[in-house]
Amino acid sequence: MEDKYIKLLLERCLDLQRGMPLLISYPLIIRDFVLKVVKYANKLGIKDIYLDENNSYEVYYVLKNYSLKEIEKSPLFDCSIWDEYAKKKAAFLMLESEIPNLMDDIDSIKLAKSASLKLATKPIYRKKQLKGEIPWCIAAVPNLLWAQKLFPKSKTPIDDLWNYFADICMFNKGNPKTNWEKYLKSQKEMEDKLNDLKISKLYYHNKLGTNLEISLSPKALWRSASSDKWLVNMPSYEIFTTPLYDKTEGIVYSSKPLIYNGKTIDKFYVKFKSGKVESFKAEVGNDTLKEIINSEKLMASLGEAALVDYDSPISNTKVVFGTTLIDENASCHIALGSGFSECIKNGNKLSAAELKKLGVNTAKNHVDFMIGTKDLTIEAETKNGRITIMKNGNLII
Repeated sequence: MEDKYIKLLLERCLDLQRGMPLLISYPLIIRDFVLKVVKYANKLGIKDIYLDENNSYEVYYVLKNYSLKEIEKSPLFDCSIWDEYAKKKAAFLMLESEIPNLMDDIDSIKLAKSASLKLATKPIYRKKQLKGEIPWCIAAVPNLLWAQKLFPKSKTPIDDLWNYFADICMFNKGNPKTNWEKYLKSQKEMEDKLNDLKISKLYYHNKLGTNLEISLSPKALWRSASSDKWLVNMPSYEIFTTPLYDKTEGIVYSSKPLIYNGKTIDKFYVKFKSGKVESFKAEVGNDTLKEIINSEKLMASLGEAALVDYDSPISNTKVVFGTTLIDENASCHIALGSGFSECIKNGNKLSAAELKKLGVNTAKNHVDFMIGTKDLTIEAETKNGRITIMKNGNLII
């Protein structure tokens, strides 16, 4: 099972070519899996492999016991090696594996600082990533602690979690690459339908209280995993676009917990006025939500609107996996922070300043949160007038 997953990640998601450098970032808890990845990469002719391993418990100790000034000097948050590999046109495989509740008692300000330090130390990588110039993929890998949290009554929790992964990442049967190509073809058809509508505004409503208006640029494009050579998220069931960062109005309620830097934010709302967060409140993790919004000016504005059917492979498992990577692909979601240049016509050729003039959010960070529900309705202002594009949580165009 693991071999099929590794083959999918390296050969389809990253499209690794012989001789290409490779950087793998991962937590220590999945080292054994990563060694298998390295072995397979070697078979593909990949020799220059940098292992960016982090020990989650060491990170916890530093954040718990160090001052902000000491954290700034810690090598744990220095990602400058990423820029060196970006210059070499390397592929980047970012593997995540949750250790539930580890960061629950860490100061939100320190967590925000550690995240900003990582971003600040890899500007070349970030620029190339946003412009689609280098292959990259974010994927999750099971571990026993995570599995036990999700399935506390199971006698074989790690096997259960791997079986769920096999289903939602489509490496459970047949050829995973063929499975994904078939799905991506149908996704591309829906992407084309959305682009043909020339949507200028989206209206969200559900019984949680969401009443949100999101405006799009005339140059906005809908994109999906089918749009690129690489599969940058595994799994990926979303079709997304970049809204005008200064035009969002109304209120939106979360539908699933958001795990951010190991801390949980849950049962929250965010209210927008003239594109900016006017107010917010979370029953769980309010301080962490506050740090996200206040971390930089443009983090108080939107950078993404993504559509995901409620009746979809991940949603139908009825499991909240506790990682945004998977949970966002089970639910319609939006994101605070940076937008996507590829969601603007010819956007990859534009500078950050030019993109901002077109209404694209140019923040450094990007934080998704889930808003999709079984009763979510989305209406769209199109070239032919206002129509319903999502009903009862599912796309109907």
